[in-house]
Amino acid sequence: MSASEHEQAAKHITARCAVITLSDTRTTANDSSGDAICARLEAAGHVVGERTLLPDEPTELAAILDRWLYRPELDCVITTGGTGISARDRTLGVVRERLVMDLPGFGELFRQLSFAQVGPAAMLSRANGGISGPPNPSAVFCLPGSTAAVELACGELIVPILPHLLGQLRR
Repeated sequence: MSASEHEQAAKHITARCAVITLSDTRTTANDSSGDAICARLEAAGHVVGERTLLPDEPTELAAILDRWLYRPELDCVITTGGTGISARDRTLGVVRERLVMDLPGFGELFRQLSFAQVGPAAMLSRANGGISGPPNPSAVFCLPGSTAAVELACGELIVPILPHLLGQLRR
């Protein structure tokens, strides 16, 4: 099957998603990036079954991921925040420990698209995607905390490919 045939075959798939915002300053009242992720997913017909806001603390993120990535009713976890280069940006280290497969194309494409918007600052983003391990393989995407970055990643990359990605994981 061609890529377009695979995409066509998977277009009916509804993703069951979880969203994690990592921030020391945001609250549920002003989490515009988490709101944007949920809005993009739901507008495409996907379901956000879990959502939380955590401080930039690796142990708290690890605990949530360890619970959510083993739940068969979740297909995708998207984080926002903690992907930069400051000392507090530790999301990727925690997430990578739980991945069995990287999706390097996601980060590459995201930075390429970001470059058109923010110029060379795009190289400071460590946005990443991957697949968590058995028994319940899930898509995992780590996005910057910027609402514009979240809109770009979800609108151009994640939402359009999510059904196809899940179709491949379920084969």
